[in-house]
Amino acid sequence: MRPPCDRALRCAGRGRPCGGGTRTRARVHRYRQSRLKPLVITLGDPAGIGPEIIVKAFRQAPDLLRGCFVAGDVATLRDASRHLAQPGLPVALIEAPGEAAAVPPNCIPVLQAVVPPQGVVMGRVGAAAGRAAGDAVTWAARAALRGEVAAIVTAPLHKESLHAAGFGFPGHTELLQAESAAHLGRPVAEVPVRMMLANDELRTVLVSIHMSLRDAIDAVRFDSVLQTLRITQQALLAALGRAPRIAVAGLNPHAGEGGLFGLEERDIIAPAVAAACAEGIDATGPWAPDTVFMRARAGAFDVVVAMYHDQGLIPVKYLGVEHGVNVTLGLPLVRTSPDHGTAFDIAGKGIADPASLLAAIRMARALVRSA
Repeated sequence: MRPPCDRALRCAGRGRPCGGGTRTRARVHRYRQSRLKPLVITLGDPAGIGPEIIVKAFRQAPDLLRGCFVAGDVATLRDASRHLAQPGLPVALIEAPGEAAAVPPNCIPVLQAVVPPQGVVMGRVGAAAGRAAGDAVTWAARAALRGEVAAIVTAPLHKESLHAAGFGFPGHTELLQAESAAHLGRPVAEVPVRMMLANDELRTVLVSIHMSLRDAIDAVRFDSVLQTLRITQQALLAALGRAPRIAVAGLNPHAGEGGLFGLEERDIIAPAVAAACAEGIDATGPWAPDTVFMRARAGAFDVVVAMYHDQGLIPVKYLGVEHGVNVTLGLPLVRTSPDHGTAFDIAGKGIADPASLLAAIRMARALVRSA
């Protein structure tokens, strides 16, 4: 498997020009501090493949997983280890994040962060599973915001189960945004976030995330496009060590073809790109959506800003779900996740592949280094 993390978001110090002694010392100090903190992996939906791929990740990459622990349910992880990830690994209960480092290799540290879910049926939507998944993410977010963990890697949850459990969020991103806003004492609108999907060939950032296509078209506004460009610039400037070359996809076929197929490019997207350029952001477009991703993959751009969910995610996922990583930009914490969902169709069969989870862990570590 190709390791996507270091090329998808290049870590600090690789080809980076020196930014000054004080800044460099501060970065080294922050990195040393972050190295002492563990990385938390959330349980995911216990009815899906999350627990299985977590166990397999610990088994396949023990060196990478050193200093990681799971926020979730001990019984669920033990069951996955016994029945889904043979040969399994022992599960060690820890009481605090700092205890993870003392757990021996080839053993999975688990912090009991949720009420043990009852009546979970593999591959089925359920409130108990949704509650466990949501509570694990909530716990991890608060631990990260308190500075107890270096980063969060979230195993997949099921949005229907999350909703059935009473969580009023479409998914991980919005839940983490709300927790961050509460921690900062700000309205949610003042903590804008964006979703980036990345592998070793392509990166894309979305203007809108989880909403209907009709609503996503309405969400293409001057302020939302400009805000996306600002967030993308800030995130990748740190990760790449230079200003990213940002391509902006159009909304309509052929980027509107001069207004023949829609006016959003002329009236909204192009003015937002111009405003970003006036701020010193290296952004171009709007480009035709059917070719801009190929150009980025060939090296013409570092990242593509897509106007809506499927426009941006299909090109990255087509290159291989096992290589992709989801990164939330704009949060006061590091969060990554695999490029796939709960996979209810194969849950409980013991055939799930942990490759994307391992890629997400590598990415999280690279982001911590470049913070």
